[in-house]
Amino acid sequence: MDLPDDTQLTEAGLAPALTGRILLIACGALAREILALKSANGWDHIDLTCLPAILHNHPERITPAIEAAIGKHRAAYERIFVVYADCGTGGRLAAACDALGVEMVAGPHCYAFYEGNAAFARHQDEISAFYLTDFLARQFDAFIWEPLGLDRHPELREMYFGHYTKLVYQAQTDDPALTARARACADRLGLAFERRLTGYGDLATTLQGWARLPSSSC
Repeated sequence: MDLPDDTQLTEAGLAPALTGRILLIACGALAREILALKSANGWDHIDLTCLPAILHNHPERITPAIEAAIGKHRAAYERIFVVYADCGTGGRLAAACDALGVEMVAGPHCYAFYEGNAAFARHQDEISAFYLTDFLARQFDAFIWEPLGLDRHPELREMYFGHYTKLVYQAQTDDPALTARARACADRLGLAFERRLTGYGDLATTLQGWARLPSSSC
């Protein structure tokens, strides 16, 4: 399986193949995981398009971008699903999806649904945890270090991260090289390191449910 380039997913997103009956409109940070699930399950009736992952640095832009994507692609597909959680939109994305009659992933953000929303909610110390996924471990500089200006002003690290106590790496894959990268990110931020092998969590079960739905006009 050819994997999309992380820089492309961060800045430009991913165009759909226009071959299936179902379209997933997703965050670029989830593309590799969705493509892996699609390949493993033989979901040839599902296409994927991704918005630029960097929208997470401007969550107010996510809902309008999703609305535009649904409008652009709706006529070509029987069903459309949105592979975002709330992701800092303050309920606006859920309201827009409800108004447009499309389903989205349940949960506050991808960190919760990767671990499983119920399991994530049981943690008591997460207010002081900073999270990385596989994608963010690979794209740490593009998403965190450079946008926060830490490449130019490392003295700002304490201001941004002084109230955090640990970095939690939620590993979707058991990759020693990515674990090493995530640990290095924790060291750069001056945080303790914790690794949780989450796999795909609620993302997998949600997509499995959508993939089994009978054909119906969206």
